[in-house]
Amino acid sequence: MKARLSGGHFRMLNEKLYTCSGDEALNYFKENPELFNVYHAGYQEQMLHWPEQPVNIITKWLKDHSPSLVVADFGCGDARLARSVKNKVWSLDLVANDPSVIACDMSNTPLESSSVDVAVFCLSLMGTNYSSFLREALRVLKPRGWLLIAEVKSRLDPNTGGGDPNKFLKAICELGFTMESKDFSNKMFVLFYLKKKEKQNSVNKDINWPELKPCIYKRR
Repeated sequence: MKARLSGGHFRMLNEKLYTCSGDEALNYFKENPELFNVYHAGYQEQMLHWPEQPVNIITKWLKDHSPSLVVADFGCGDARLARSVKNKVWSLDLVANDPSVIACDMSNTPLESSSVDVAVFCLSLMGTNYSSFLREALRVLKPRGWLLIAEVKSRLDPNTGGGDPNKFLKAICELGFTMESKDFSNKMFVLFYLKKKEKQNSVNKDINWPELKPCIYKRR
């Protein structure tokens, strides 16, 4: 019964995070900080059913690159990435349950502009205003800095109501990135590797951001 109640809470919180803005989520967890633990316990339970976890692939990518690269982990959860690599990692999330985590809205972090080499979104583009999270990543990244995105595959599958991955990548490139590589080989998630352009457009034109399908878990 306790497990069922926890599962129900997780599904409710998960749906809320996918269907509200980042600042709404931040205020919600400020008022109910204990629910953040409930959410992440449910998240970890879901991850147990995945044959491979994207955080492990991102960890390996970082280990294959210089440990001097400064990383910003947007929506870090339990800050597992920071504990797994030698790099300096700024761990960012809505609630700081660990002293190493900075509690903030992902669209308005305290990081300085052009101060980070790698920005990571590992299953964390959850708000309805996800484009503002990517704008913040653009701000804090150095020129030619890396943007690594792992996203639930169904969110970017037009055949099941998801967004068009080509339109998604087109929007990110119009924001100020270049596509380096993409990986659709995993059945659960997709991976995108992009770099911030050396020179940014002075005119910030309107970008057509596709709506990403909320990842709603069904009752087991």
